[in-house]
Amino acid sequence: MRVFLTGATGFIGSHIIPELRSRGHHVLGLTRSDAGARQLEAAGVEVHRGSLEEPETLALGAAAADAVIHCAFDHNFAAFFENTRKDERNIAAMGEALAGTTKPILITSGVGSGTPRQGGLATEDILNPLHANPRIVTELAGAALLARRIDVRTIRLPQVHDTTRAGLITPLIAEALRAGAIAYVGEGKTRWAAAHVSDVAKLYVLALERGEPGARYHASVEEGVDARAIAEAIGKGTGLPVRAITEDDVEHYFGWMAPFAALDMIASSAWTRARLGWQPEGPDLLTDLAAMRHADAIEA
Repeated sequence: MRVFLTGATGFIGSHIIPELRSRGHHVLGLTRSDAGARQLEAAGVEVHRGSLEEPETLALGAAAADAVIHCAFDHNFAAFFENTRKDERNIAAMGEALAGTTKPILITSGVGSGTPRQGGLATEDILNPLHANPRIVTELAGAALLARRIDVRTIRLPQVHDTTRAGLITPLIAEALRAGAIAYVGEGKTRWAAAHVSDVAKLYVLALERGEPGARYHASVEEGVDARAIAEAIGKGTGLPVRAITEDDVEHYFGWMAPFAALDMIASSAWTRARLGWQPEGPDLLTDLAAMRHADAIEA
């Protein structure tokens, strides 16, 4: 297949490229810069110029391909709500280009969208439209396309990691350096699901080749890693002190990440593994945190 890949020069996208090419797919990669074009060309990828600020450029890429993997997202958290709306517009534009075809589009969300309203383990069969995370807009945009009989499949991400970055843990490290300590709330029993980036990349390709319209797939290898264990691993790697704090101190130690401090983000992938035959093999989160190049993580 000729696959249009957004986020092609990013953390996850750059790992999806070799997975696609190794299985004989041709990749059309989105980039807005000359440097990005050079990176894609070096990886054996056809370049498509465009930007998340210009939905029509993404629509053209979608129209020129047999399938779409959309993993680009603007991670400027200062404008997080607006960036979810931008994602909504881009998904709508690409969906319009795919209307009337059987071409699949894989969109990217977070495992929190599958959390039951009463809390607990997120599963693939649940879509919680009232979830507090604004990223729920992505899944609602996908549902709108599905209602038009467009083949939409959703990949829900946990904390995706290697030794250079680790999802929300990367900005958490930056906040810890600012505060002078890495903290966890109470006994540190809250948990975050996680997966190595190599396993996540494989899941995207499996969902492309074996997935079904309307299906939601969880990229969680570990259902949940304790906040205290994460903090202790970061403390050991950075030399920062590790502190148990109360909710009154959350804003000081977590900064803009305060809403995530005591939030359980746990997720099962049992259905995904059974349905797609996904067999993760990468290192676990604590192993990567122990080997992390923390200076690279902060700069990334």
